[in-house]
Amino acid sequence: MATATAPIGHTGLADRARALVRHRAAGKLLLLALAAAVLAPILDARWASGTWPHALTVDLTEPLGRTSDWIIDNRDSHPLFLYFFGYVSNAVVLSVRAVYLLLLAAGWAGVTAAAALVAWRTAGVRLALGTAAAFLACGLLGMWVPTMQTLALMVVAVLASVVLGTLLGLAAGLSDRTYRALRPVLDTMQVLPAFAYLLPVVLVFGIGVPAAVLATVVYAAPPMARLTALGLRGADGGVMEAVASLGATARQRLLTARLPLARRELLLGLNQTIMMALSMAVIASVIGAGGLGDRVYQALASVDVGAALAAGIPIVLLAVVLDRVTGAAGERLGGDGGDAGDRGDSRGKPTAWAYAAAAAVAVALAGRFTDTLDWPDAWTLTIAEPVNHVVDWMTNHLYSGVPYIGGTADWAGHFTTWILDPLRDGLQWLPWWSVLLIVAALAWLIGTWRTALTAVLAMAAIGVLGVWKPSLDTLSQVLAAVAVTLVLGFAIGVAAARSERFERLLRPVLDVFQTMPQFVYLIPVVALFGVGRAPAVAAAVVYALPAVVRITTQGLRAVDRAALESARSLGATSGQQLRQVQLPLARPALLLAVNQGVVLVLAVVIIGGLVGGGALGYDVVFGLAQGDLATGLVAGAAIVCLGLMLDRVTQPTERRAKKGA
Repeated sequence: MATATAPIGHTGLADRARALVRHRAAGKLLLLALAAAVLAPILDARWASGTWPHALTVDLTEPLGRTSDWIIDNRDSHPLFLYFFGYVSNAVVLSVRAVYLLLLAAGWAGVTAAAALVAWRTAGVRLALGTAAAFLACGLLGMWVPTMQTLALMVVAVLASVVLGTLLGLAAGLSDRTYRALRPVLDTMQVLPAFAYLLPVVLVFGIGVPAAVLATVVYAAPPMARLTALGLRGADGGVMEAVASLGATARQRLLTARLPLARRELLLGLNQTIMMALSMAVIASVIGAGGLGDRVYQALASVDVGAALAAGIPIVLLAVVLDRVTGAAGERLGGDGGDAGDRGDSRGKPTAWAYAAAAAVAVALAGRFTDTLDWPDAWTLTIAEPVNHVVDWMTNHLYSGVPYIGGTADWAGHFTTWILDPLRDGLQWLPWWSVLLIVAALAWLIGTWRTALTAVLAMAAIGVLGVWKPSLDTLSQVLAAVAVTLVLGFAIGVAAARSERFERLLRPVLDVFQTMPQFVYLIPVVALFGVGRAPAVAAAVVYALPAVVRITTQGLRAVDRAALESARSLGATSGQQLRQVQLPLARPALLLAVNQGVVLVLAVVIIGGLVGGGALGYDVVFGLAQGDLATGLVAGAAIVCLGLMLDRVTQPTERRAKKGA
């Protein structure tokens, strides 16, 4: 019997081995292991150092330095600057000044009335009252003039972004070749952090409003282009065939069918463009944009939390109002909504808008005749001093020395010592080829060999640029922030999916957090944690958390109710239903939550360079402050490569996602 059972045992092991090899994931890992076994000794013998070999780097300092010097030397004399960039700069300055003077001429009452009436005609009485309250709050905080400066810059930047984005979207939506050519460009523009746009624009246009507006346009135009192309390419084929059968020309098909069918996507693109433009308009304060962003930036530089909050609140109010108004307009157009006056006769809508415009003009003229255009000084509230008193109290009582639990500074120190430092040191200790191998394994497991190749090439490009160590430092911060974000986001998302009351309470909080520009998150973080890498991670967690919570909640709520009923009928407990039914079926949504968490965390970790985050974020900020094109652009390019790698590692390909689902 012993001799008979041995072959059976060996046969069973062989079958298991063959089954393991046939398994897709195991086969990929086995191939990578074989490649590593062959290449690792060769690479280690040739370049024994753990960090990226100096021999494989390319020094771009000299060519970029020459480029920077040439731009600076020729900015005031070369025909390209005099007759092209100069005219663009003058047009931007004149446009922003014209809008700003118009807002000042309308006065605080006229601007508030006009904004409230637009909100009323677009979204109803409740939002109109909220809009009026938001603008009045900007005045009460003593920020009326900075708010008008930011609003003027926003109007010009958004109009230019919408025009540029619409033109690119039309080209991509009507031509497959253009769509394929534009997609990687738009991907790069969206992954590139906002700070990286500032340095080349400043070199060409100098410090001031033109550079701020044009950097904002470059940052905010891609969503409009993407969603315009999406709407045009997703037009109902049956409708398009019917229009074509009636003999309509290509232009008529575009104007009478494609664009009307894509109006929901166009309004969503406008909404996203406005939000990104507002976020960038605040960041652009670093290069002289003025307005609210400049107040926040100057206050953060002097660690004056009260002054930063006084300027940050109007930014949030503007963001919330613009988001709600454009969102409501999109829903109304998408559902062919509107009140009776708008739906009735064709003259109803213009008449309603005419009455609203006349009312706004009347209020503005009343303010001019009564000489009350400027916000009265007696109506302002100073919150900086009381806020700073609260911050001082927090510093004295919560910052450190709290019995048993320690203070926020202690938490930041422990997080840095126990998590950030070991993670950074561990990544930097790993041999460079092992980092590439890990990236290849993760990307190949979740996608295809093309995904893995893209991720590996992106990571290798970081080494070639000569910023391997600071990139791994940034990566350690991103990984730590993503881990915290996912733990909190999944826990809160599960709770919101299981309790409608909790979700209703959570919704307004998430709405506010998702509309706040990235810059504003630094204010409370600096107040609680001081400066350093831990505060940068905390700001990134707070910024990315709402998106993770929303996607998780929606994914769990979208699970087939029949599957849940079946599990419940079999006696599964609530926890078993979650673990064995909801989470597996919601896997695509959870992977999307991971991907969005990574992208959003990376965006704020870079801005964390302003509060001591260091690494690539510091290099970008330093390059911008010193006009060092080489340092800033190389760090920006490394951030793009890092974002591309993280995107490929966390986002499955469409084919793979479908199989997984």
